[in-house]
Amino acid sequence: MKRILSLIFIGMTLTACTPTVANRGNLVETYKMQEVVPGQDSKDDVIRKIGSPTTISPFDVNTWYYVGQITEKKAMLDPKIKREKIYVISFLPDGYVDKIVERRDGRKDIPIVDRVTPTTGNEFTFMQQMLGNLGRFNSAKGSAASTATGGKI
Repeated sequence: MKRILSLIFIGMTLTACTPTVANRGNLVETYKMQEVVPGQDSKDDVIRKIGSPTTISPFDVNTWYYVGQITEKKAMLDPKIKREKIYVISFLPDGYVDKIVERRDGRKDIPIVDRVTPTTGNEFTFMQQMLGNLGRFNSAKGSAASTATGGKI
């Protein structure tokens, strides 16, 4: 019996350390991207061939981004990026593909801002949150439920 429990415990321990692999975004393979022909394919053709973009530039609707990642997470550690592809497709004003660029540098040129957005309100301690509602109950006379039912609950 002890042996069986030991084997079950060892099996559970080993499976807990198995890495979790996640596929994020739209990881377009190179051969699929080569099917898109600049100057010949329209936006509809691109969607039909490789799918919808991950995002469209907020400043230029003629710039589409295809971002895909495969990440691996082990136990409680942060996930590691195992594979990443970023394609930028630019369209001409008439809706046809102008150029396709694969970003090999990933997200390195995206500036990260460390400022904090101020918010209004109060910061409560744990005890203030737990004890904050004591004594703040509506009386039967002034509650919305009693008003809606004519004072009869």
